[in-house]
Amino acid sequence: MEPTAIIRKTPADWRVAPNFSDYGAERARFDWNAVAASLTGPMGVNIGWAATDRWLATKKAERVAFRFLAAGQPPKEMTYAELARQSNRFANLLRQLGCAPGTVVFVLAERIPELFVSVLGSLKCGCVASPLFSAFGPEPIATRINLGRGKVLVTTDLLYGRKVAGWREAMPTLQHVLLVAAEGGQTAVPGTHDFASLMAAASDAPVAGVTAAEDLALLHFTSGTTGTPKGAMHVHAAMLTHWATGYYALDLHPDDIFWCTADPGWVTGTSYGIIAPLLHGVTSLVDREEFDAERWYGILQDQGVTVWYTAPTAIRMLMKAGAELAQRYRFPALRFIASVGEPLNPEAVWWGKEVFGLPIHDNWWQTETGGIMIANTPAFDIKPGSMGRPLPGVEATIVKRNEEDDVSVIDTPDVEGELALKAGWPSMFRGYLNNEERYRKCFAGPNHEWYLTGDLAKRDADGYFWFVGRLDDVIKSAGHLIGPFEVESALMEHPAVAEAGVIGKPDPVVGEMVKAFVSLKKGWEDSEALRRELLAHARKRLGAAVAPKEIAVLASLPRTRSGKIMRRLLKARELGLPEGDTSTLEGGA
Repeated sequence: MEPTAIIRKTPADWRVAPNFSDYGAERARFDWNAVAASLTGPMGVNIGWAATDRWLATKKAERVAFRFLAAGQPPKEMTYAELARQSNRFANLLRQLGCAPGTVVFVLAERIPELFVSVLGSLKCGCVASPLFSAFGPEPIATRINLGRGKVLVTTDLLYGRKVAGWREAMPTLQHVLLVAAEGGQTAVPGTHDFASLMAAASDAPVAGVTAAEDLALLHFTSGTTGTPKGAMHVHAAMLTHWATGYYALDLHPDDIFWCTADPGWVTGTSYGIIAPLLHGVTSLVDREEFDAERWYGILQDQGVTVWYTAPTAIRMLMKAGAELAQRYRFPALRFIASVGEPLNPEAVWWGKEVFGLPIHDNWWQTETGGIMIANTPAFDIKPGSMGRPLPGVEATIVKRNEEDDVSVIDTPDVEGELALKAGWPSMFRGYLNNEERYRKCFAGPNHEWYLTGDLAKRDADGYFWFVGRLDDVIKSAGHLIGPFEVESALMEHPAVAEAGVIGKPDPVVGEMVKAFVSLKKGWEDSEALRRELLAHARKRLGAAVAPKEIAVLASLPRTRSGKIMRRLLKARELGLPEGDTSTLEGGA
């Protein structure tokens, strides 16, 4: 099967009727105000209330909100009613500690119930929630807490001893540290509070207060190539996007068992591991363990997962483990698979169809957008390699920047330019923390109406968008602009290649030459003959002008913990340049 062939959809492919089946009509009638009305309640526009207490007067109250999985332990379940009570306790606890609306509460924990309770409770009382990835080292943790002027930190006793205690004096704004006993029970560490004791003493009555749509709710950090992390600020109205994208892009239905594999320390794990599924009243799985192919197949089978949202890295790792492993399992409940984090190679889309009987649906968004903007959805044809089409409520286009740093819209299909979004969707970030100038530079056009994503893309005649590369990743070779994703996808079509990363390497003749780095699937070994075969394969698929001129085989490629291949790190190491901010590097802490 040609990886670029279109996957045609018919009603026979739908295991349930999709929420979104008439593209033009649904986009035409969509209204953000209608979504807002359905999610607003006695606490105003408040993510915590809408995700939990909104269900208390319904049959959903006793439905399982979260099923927590951990190796060697029976599953732990928390209903919507219990989640509402526990998050109310945490909200009241914060008030008792003197936390006013706007106080930043950091949560540093593995995927344990207390993490989810703390995030939702913080939102309920008007504080700003900022989950941190538990594998961060001490310095990245301290940097983020200091940037956010964090007053409260919720963490475990083990993480505190390993990563926080020695840096406590370097975080002058941090007043309260609440420790969860890693093995249950209570803790007694000097200078900290015992989480369990404070929670037991707190009221579970709804906290008094109202939040508005534009009140700050979430603080997500995203790293650039250099310098300190950027803190993207999101407001309570962001949940309108979380609800809408859960409905349109993830196709959540009331009885779904949903599994988002992202950690809440990343924006995907907060937006779609916590908020969106709760807004739809579905049951979410939360697995505490790290990736293991056999374990993941077992979860999909044994837990009856119906909708699965994961990352291209995980999909490639499953591919690397071999189809024979997948064939030992059955997935009769699974009806929809989606992927995000970086572009999904066409080969992986087809692999999903072969292994699960379902293609994998790629979608696109950023930390700054707060939610999914462009997606492949269940009812519509898939063009493997495409990110899909804009969702209802989202207007996307391709633009060209001019010398005055203004933009002109490119209407011609298949012309590369910068992907831009019409400003104003509810989960659009409202600023970079303490960096207003950098925020303003993200917008251009009349009245700054276009958010410039920094991604090079193109739109075809059918309205599907195609990722070409980050603007700073695009390779300029002999007058050609080469997007690394296209080259990586071609290499991924070879049966030996598990993953690929492509960079531009300075060349005195052509400006930059294309160099590829690959890791191999199980059963393949590096050799000069294999590398020549891979180069020939790429030339046949792409032509000599675009294909790589050099190839290197690595045991694995450097990735962020959220799954993105770090091309800039490959380039820095190849050229002996400074590596910049590596706080999000997988295995770097």
